[in-house]
Amino acid sequence: MERTVLSDLETAILEIEEDPGVGDLVCSYRNGSDRMVILRCLGPEGFFLERVVFPFEMLNFNCPKDSEVKIWTHGLGGPELVESLKADDLILDSKTQAIATATASEPGLMGDFMESATSTPWLRTP
Repeated sequence: MERTVLSDLETAILEIEEDPGVGDLVCSYRNGSDRMVILRCLGPEGFFLERVVFPFEMLNFNCPKDSEVKIWTHGLGGPELVESLKADDLILDSKTQAIATATASEPGLMGDFMESATSTPWLRTP
């Protein structure tokens, strides 16, 4: 039997996937402004998530309980804090969460971009 040696990065990824606290909440944020914003989610035990959210885009993400979400934009004077929320305020309801989970398991784009059954064929992966 051959033994595989994992790199530090692979070991860290495995530890994150096995950590039960990482995906406790399924949250959604919609950027209703006409400007690009940066969503930063800070949670317990060093959890950190940062994503750019374009105008009118919706972002679904997982985070641990007791996380804090901050929305930033760039103004004339530099970075500006637009709003600060608790992740509990962004939780998807069970019906929406079931749709997001089902869509993510279908073939196509994964992660933050989810493909619907009516999306165009050039967005699908072979």
